[in-house]
This record gives sequence, structure tokens and C-alpha cells, in this order.
Amino acid sequence: MKQIANKIAFLGKALADEILHAAIVKQIPKATEILRKDQYINVIPFVVEGLVKVISRFEERELLLYYIQPKESCIMSFSAGLYNQPSKIYAVTEEDSTLLLLPVEKVREWIKTYPKLNELFYQQYNERYVDLLTSIEQILISKMDKRLYDYLKEKAKVTANNELKITHNQIANELGTVREVISRVLKKLEVENKIKQSSQTIKVLSA
Repeated sequence: MKQIANKIAFLGKALADEILHAAIVKQIPKATEILRKDQYINVIPFVVEGLVKVISRFEERELLLYYIQPKESCIMSFSAGLYNQPSKIYAVTEEDSTLLLLPVEKVREWIKTYPKLNELFYQQYNERYVDLLTSIEQILISKMDKRLYDYLKEKAKVTANNELKITHNQIANELGTVREVISRVLKKLEVENKIKQSSQTIKVLSA
């Protein structure tokens, strides 16, 4: 608990103490779905350690919307929980993660009492809004080679690892396309010395 207390100390002692008293601490393995579309929100996840990706699914395809990193929460869960609406997204752990599950009714109280929590959610709302606009711009305007390279750089950044263990099919799902397109563009990026592929990994060579 002391380690978790240190991670949320930036929120201020009074709020941190209330969170530690009311929240549930969960250790969640990689690739675990923690939120589904149309699910009603009882708890809002706050990432202490690890990484969570937020995605939309359309039929059999996925589209990566944004990542939730340590000291961040899921702003779309916050919005749905606050207004008692069903979730519009899916959330999946990208790696083994430690989460604080914040009860919605407590969050409603805390945002009225603690300005720091309001500031945190408004800041993250703005950041996620920019992420979504960037995603839309890439889909509408950017060529697939730029979209794919930007995606790989962002994944390397949020995981702090330039060597990504990921399949062509996984990338295709997250970018809302098909595996054959991803394989072809990855070869192009490799020829341009931007990445290096092995049987199980893709290494980002330059940022």
C-alpha cells in the first residue's frame, strides 16, 4: 500500500487517503478486457503501473483510440460513470497492470470536494480529445505508411521499449485495416531503415 500511496501522492494527502480507503487494488494480467461496450460503470480505473489501451470495435475490426498510462484514468469511463450511461468503448490491458478501481459514487463526491481531481480529469479530457482528433486526421488524411510508423513510435514510447512483440494481425486490428496491408507497409518501412523485423518482434530504429 505504501508504494501505491507514493504513486498517488501528487493528488494531495487528504484525497490520497480517501482513495486508499475506498478503492479496490487490482493486479490484472496482460491482454485482459477490463471494460466492454454497453457495460454500465460502477468503478473508474486509475492506472498505478502498467498500460491500458482503449479501443472501438466495429464488426470484426478494432480501432485504437488512446492509451492510459500510469497516473492516468479512463476519461470515457469517467464520463459514462458520472452520467450513468453505458460505455462506448472497450479497455484492455496492454501489459501486466496494477489498477485502482474508484467507486463512481465516491468520485462524484471527490470532484466536488477536491479541485485537484477536477483538474486531473479536465487535463486528461483535453489530452484524449487531442488524441482522438489525431486519430481521425490520420484515418482521413495520412497515408498508411505514416499512420503505421506513428503507431509504432507511439507504442514504443508508451511501453518504453523500441523492440515490440506484436503480430501483423494485432497491428491491423488496432489500425482498422487488414493484415496484408500491414505486412506490405512494414516491408516498405524496413527498406527505408525505419524498422527492423524478426520472426517475433518489430524494432523501431528511429523516432
